[in-house]
Amino acid sequence: MATRKESLLNLRPEVPNAMIYDNMSKDERFQNITLRPVIKLQSELLTEAFKNYANKHKGVFYTLSLPKKMRYIENAVQKDIKFRNSLKGIIIGQFTVEEFLAYTDNSSALNKRMMKIVIERLKDQLQLLENESVA
Repeated sequence: MATRKESLLNLRPEVPNAMIYDNMSKDERFQNITLRPVIKLQSELLTEAFKNYANKHKGVFYTLSLPKKMRYIENAVQKDIKFRNSLKGIIIGQFTVEEFLAYTDNSSALNKRMMKIVIERLKDQLQLLENESVA
């Protein structure tokens, strides 16, 4: 029977453009080895979490112009601490114990990297969000 670590690592998609180099910083290495694959794996759930967030905030998001939608996504992730913590939980829950321990060494810098990637992924998924309406 596979261990939790093996199961988690086997679930992760490959991210071909997440290169690993000898001279990378620890944070950049963690970003490319752990954060990018986990965020890619959790992309659908992160998108649904954002749609739920937008609907709970009266669906204002769906009435905005494209540039304002981009800012709305950034503000929701950066300024709404509850929502941000929820997104972090979706991602951190997919870490192995070793990755979690490495994450705790420099969580502040890694959180910034994590949220930057999440914001970009949500912006990329904007087409899926375009046709949604308040439930």
